[in-house]
Amino acid sequence: MTNEPGTFLRQLRRRARLTQEQLAERSQVSVSTIRRLETGKSTDHRLRTLHLLAEALEADAEERHRLTAIFDGEQPGPVGRQEEPVQTAPLPLAPAEPATGALSDAAASLAREVGRRWQREERHRRVHDPFPLPVRYQPAPADLMDRPENIQRLRPGAVPRDLDLSGELRSVVGTYRSVESRRLVVLGRAGSGKSVLAIKFVLDLLAAPASSVPVPVPVIFSIGSWDPLTTTLRDILVNRLLRDHPHLAHRTTDGATLAGALVDADLILPVLDGFDELAEALRGPALEALNATSLPLVLTSRRDEYAQAVRQVHAPLVWAACIELTDLTVEDLAAYLPRTDRLSVSSGGRHGAGVWDAVLERLRVRDTPASVRLGQVLGTPLMVTLTRTMYGEAPGKDPSELFDTTRFPTERHLEEHLLAGFVPALYRHRAPEPVDAYGQVNRDAGQAERWLGYLAHSLTRGPYGRQDLAWWRLGESVRVSTRILHTVLLSGLCMAAATWLVELFGYAFLYTRELEPTTLLLQGALAALLSGLAFGLVHGALALSGRPAALPARVGLGFSATDRRVGRRPVRHALTRFAAGLLAGSVLGIGYSWADFLVRMLDDQFPDAESSSVVTSNMLVLGPTFGLTAGLAFGLLAAFEAPMDIAAAATPMRLLSVNRATAVRQLLVLVPAITLGCALGGYVVVRLLQQVLSWAVIWPLEWALLVGAVGGLGGATSYVLAFTAWGQWVTVARIWLPLTRRLPWDTVAFLEDAYRRGVLRQTGAVYQFRHIRLQRHLAQSYRGAGHGRTAAEDEGSRAGGSAPAGR
Repeated sequence: MTNEPGTFLRQLRRRARLTQEQLAERSQVSVSTIRRLETGKSTDHRLRTLHLLAEALEADAEERHRLTAIFDGEQPGPVGRQEEPVQTAPLPLAPAEPATGALSDAAASLAREVGRRWQREERHRRVHDPFPLPVRYQPAPADLMDRPENIQRLRPGAVPRDLDLSGELRSVVGTYRSVESRRLVVLGRAGSGKSVLAIKFVLDLLAAPASSVPVPVPVIFSIGSWDPLTTTLRDILVNRLLRDHPHLAHRTTDGATLAGALVDADLILPVLDGFDELAEALRGPALEALNATSLPLVLTSRRDEYAQAVRQVHAPLVWAACIELTDLTVEDLAAYLPRTDRLSVSSGGRHGAGVWDAVLERLRVRDTPASVRLGQVLGTPLMVTLTRTMYGEAPGKDPSELFDTTRFPTERHLEEHLLAGFVPALYRHRAPEPVDAYGQVNRDAGQAERWLGYLAHSLTRGPYGRQDLAWWRLGESVRVSTRILHTVLLSGLCMAAATWLVELFGYAFLYTRELEPTTLLLQGALAALLSGLAFGLVHGALALSGRPAALPARVGLGFSATDRRVGRRPVRHALTRFAAGLLAGSVLGIGYSWADFLVRMLDDQFPDAESSSVVTSNMLVLGPTFGLTAGLAFGLLAAFEAPMDIAAAATPMRLLSVNRATAVRQLLVLVPAITLGCALGGYVVVRLLQQVLSWAVIWPLEWALLVGAVGGLGGATSYVLAFTAWGQWVTVARIWLPLTRRLPWDTVAFLEDAYRRGVLRQTGAVYQFRHIRLQRHLAQSYRGAGHGRTAAEDEGSRAGGSAPAGR
């Protein structure tokens, strides 16, 4: 039986002289989907997929109708064939292909976790205390959205209907569903409630009654750190899913990760938050990258930044409707602020004079420039929240001072005053609340502000800055030269300690000679020096090549057949690990051979005539032995890696805990593997070299085990502490930064405490400051207090491939 639908699609593609890859690029349909359609392996499809293919192939009306008819039987033709305007019935939100099996389960699990996460975050942000502030929206100016006929996906000549783009927080899902293209831009000024609207949109869409067609899972992606010049939109979506939901690293039957499969199958609805947080030079390329796609999405941005990008690329987001958030009114403030003042209610239940009464009265009258100015400032939920925290929840503070035109001559002065008072108000003395292991503690407000300022300042590193406060990237705030020195000292200490421990064991149980402390100390010192230099060179090479900091492990060690199947890695991944281990191990072996030789020379164990042959034989034996052993050990780890089974989405501290356990397991595997590998591998290398070397090489088993133990203990510990995300966190963020008084010793507790107080928020596996304006204010205050980076630090940052933020 012939595959008529696939044959017809293939004929259209060949007529257009396109390969499957070229068609995929033009239509934004994955190559695997096109291949399954042409071979008949896919028998159920979404009409939108066929529409995209038909448009890319420039099919006429008859060909479009035939294409959809032979694939979908009695299904109607594509959207846009109507001779009449599109009616109000919205198109279903549906994936490009039906989700079945593991993909369907992954989408359902992701939807549940996304809902739980944002419900928790909504409670943490006190959105419903005492009730949500009224966030309303209206249509944005026409020049910031596409033409109505394009938004409604109409054929030429069809008359577009009027779009109703006005509403409030509760109606945003309905507004989105009324947009046929399923592309919506949300604009508003700083602090106007765009992020809260995005959260409400996600929660309401997940809570909507299930339809017969699967709904894509709405996921919020903060894109402030996206570089569209180096990273595609698909890659940023997949990488963020893997970061925040590590269990999506499991692989499907065709080898793709579940995260990649969900994105490719249109089972993810991206809610792209923070377009305006992109560096100015990247907003135009980012908009062009979004215009090159046709996938449904929601985009949030400040109006001026988005308008600038539209002018730069001469087009708004294609097919997208656009709404703009409006300011809060005095009536909104009068309904909200008094209900936050719980102390104004007397014992009899009647309302007394509240802290907000005088302020609201003057705002209603608006008879002075000061009242007009304050009303404008309090037009955004962000400033209302800051004002409530600073005056309504702190005793002895009178908000009437906000009308003082001498202290606050402009709106900017008022906003900076509210930003400056937010952190001290949150860190005022209060009784501890034992919530969990990281219970709230009383901290000095000045110290807390300085530490938070350092964290905000550290986010300005790099050419464009960033917003995600990731625990594994805190070390990047230290100069590259300091990080290299840190690696040298740390690895040297590990190798020296391993040498001393192993040699003491040898003197106690194996050696017949007496212990000489000077020789032992010298041997450890030389091993530390040479090994430290080797590891430092590796770190420096990685830094100069622009490689990012060590990332958290998404995988653990799985030894069952099921683990290996679902987490199988490409062969080149294991080969890359083997090559890296081979190089590092060879350098370590050569360095250790020189250290051993120098110690023995100083101890007069070799005649001068034999010195060159001894050092040569040591290098020829220990270099390949350590190299092959390390390569095989790391290749073995890669072979047994399996995605971490984290059913819940990763939070910063949960991901840290999992990475600590993973690092410990890696250490427990690497130490015996390298020890035994050196002993056995050295024996094999010696046997092979016996025919090449003109002198006899002796490889006694006990000495081989001792040498292997030094490499295993010292090398594995150096790797874990210096080259893994958890190791860098421990040695830099938990030791070095507290020693230099830039962070507290209890860094974990401090971050969790700042999150509970409301200074930080959680976005998946990373923290962010409550708002980008708060982050910038704290960073500027930190630098203004004389704590900013020096010229030497700037030079060191640039040497590592970074530059000061260009804001």
